[in-house]
Amino acid sequence: MVTLASGSIAHRGLADVIARIEAACKAANRSAQDVTLIAVSKTFEPEEIVPVIEAGQRVFGENRVQEAKSKFPHLCERFSDIELHLIGPLQTNKVKEAVALFDAIHTVDRPKLAAELAKEMEKQGRRPKLLVQVNTGAEPQKAGVLPQDADAFLKSCREEWGLEIAGLMCIPPVEEEPALHFALLDKIAKRNGLAELSMGMSGDFETAIAFGATYVRVGSAIFGARAYPATPG
Repeated sequence: MVTLASGSIAHRGLADVIARIEAACKAANRSAQDVTLIAVSKTFEPEEIVPVIEAGQRVFGENRVQEAKSKFPHLCERFSDIELHLIGPLQTNKVKEAVALFDAIHTVDRPKLAAELAKEMEKQGRRPKLLVQVNTGAEPQKAGVLPQDADAFLKSCREEWGLEIAGLMCIPPVEEEPALHFALLDKIAKRNGLAELSMGMSGDFETAIAFGATYVRVGSAIFGARAYPATPG
């Protein structure tokens, strides 16, 4: 968990999210130290991120390799203890950059990607933490391995490609009760001996904590509403 800098004018959203995480952990009889807040900084400029860093936050999540590459190397030079997580889909042609840049990748979801990650991690001698994304709602537009295929994919990651998988990630369908998806992810993780659960966003992270989340990915509740470009960048 984040400890806000003494006397700092912390970003109001960050302070509120931290308080809500602590309350949710208390309600679930869990230690707040067991839940890591990932501040999702996608679409926000470095000058919007710096106040949150100065308030004490050190773990950030980005959806796209290129966007993270344009923002975080300079921020990491200034704040050497930043931890950067990739929480968006990873294309195989971006694996080299992703392994070099990120401390954790939450979206391992297909054999070709797993094989490329294994090869590039060996080449670079760098081992970012890896999580497998599970498409718990079986949504065709979403990335992630299907729940019924998760066990076999995890086995392949470990035995075929020699990858150390730390945990699982999911993004529940917006129109469904997230608790059902968090419970499913927890069940898959438990039977595969995985300790990390990346689940819960601005609207449902308290529920995710009740179901065992160890990472919660919160953006708009910290930074405010995003202004997306009119066309894809």
